[in-house]
Amino acid sequence: MKAVTWHGKRDVRVEDVPDPFVQNPTDAVIRVTTTNICGSDLHLYEPLAPFMGVGNVLGHEAMGQVVEVGTECGDLRVGDRVVIPFQISCGHCWMCRQHLYTQCETTQVRDQGMGASLFGFSKLYGEVPGGQAEYLRVPQAQFTHIVVPEGPPDDRFAYLSDILPTAWQGVEYANVPDGGTLVVLGLGPIGDFACRIGAHKGYRVIGVDRVPERLARVRDRGIEVVDLGEHGDDLGDVIRGMTGGRGPDSVLDAVGMEAHGSPATTFVQKAVGLLPRAVAAPIMETAGVDRLNALYSAIDIVRRGGTISLSGVYGGTADPMPMLTLFDKQIALHMGQCNVKRWIPEIMPLLTDDDPLGVDTFATHRLSLAEAPDAYRMFQEKSDGCVKVQLKPEALHSTP
Repeated sequence: MKAVTWHGKRDVRVEDVPDPFVQNPTDAVIRVTTTNICGSDLHLYEPLAPFMGVGNVLGHEAMGQVVEVGTECGDLRVGDRVVIPFQISCGHCWMCRQHLYTQCETTQVRDQGMGASLFGFSKLYGEVPGGQAEYLRVPQAQFTHIVVPEGPPDDRFAYLSDILPTAWQGVEYANVPDGGTLVVLGLGPIGDFACRIGAHKGYRVIGVDRVPERLARVRDRGIEVVDLGEHGDDLGDVIRGMTGGRGPDSVLDAVGMEAHGSPATTFVQKAVGLLPRAVAAPIMETAGVDRLNALYSAIDIVRRGGTISLSGVYGGTADPMPMLTLFDKQIALHMGQCNVKRWIPEIMPLLTDDDPLGVDTFATHRLSLAEAPDAYRMFQEKSDGCVKVQLKPEALHSTP
């Protein structure tokens, strides 16, 4: 089959790889009909390159049709139309019973000290082949799936794999009071959805970014925006000026480790990336640092006694944190990978023909799997108005 594979920093290729097959009783195989490129994939494209292996199949946002099931896949059947959550979880361990599916005790990557295995996301999370491919093997398929109805186009459900529940969890974790104000930093796919969800819940939402097309998408939905390109040096003052001098109740950081700014940290990240993989990975694991501009902005902006929700991925282990300010302002922090299936019952009723969150028109680019290398480059460079890319595999055969 064809799949998108990693070959080095900023080097992804579409090539032939072995077809997946059922290896364990709880495995299933799906024929992928839509797979997305996520902002988290860009971390593998560059800053987290030391943890990647040549030939790793990328992608953790996939949906399609079941073509093969193991003997212990519960009610899952060949022919079912499914979305695959990005984390692999069993559904029955202690963590899963607490709805902490990203901490699943059955699939935890213990040799790396990490949580549940993820599709297509480096040795840190199990090096499980990802979904940017014609077919995908799904471990723990008795739980790691979401059955969706036939009929509506893939766009209606494709974002259930990651970004829509991630944005939902981010807003929930922000703990916005009734009638309160939420500032969303970063208007990529997750930040964009977070703005839509916050507005749907009745909050005052202010979106912040520097990319004109992203600002325009959010503004066109009637949401206030602030252009970081115009107010980067005085963002805190601008936001406080919009919120009675106090600051917002909550800030959602949807940017993460690849924030703009911090030239020294950027230099360190790139310098580590130039080292041999065997040397770079231990350095990242013990002394890694992130570009923390978005997080520092969130700490500055949020009102005293407010909440910061971190949805953007951070990977540093030696990040300097302004603990005095966090303590003095009595700021609550809530963060973590999204526990996808926890939020599906709340989200699914909104995926109707009325489409209140705008899922049907959310993608800016729909491309073939063969165009993945150009799509990655375009997404990282934020060119051509690229906010969200869907890849459409064209399976060359009906069964793997």
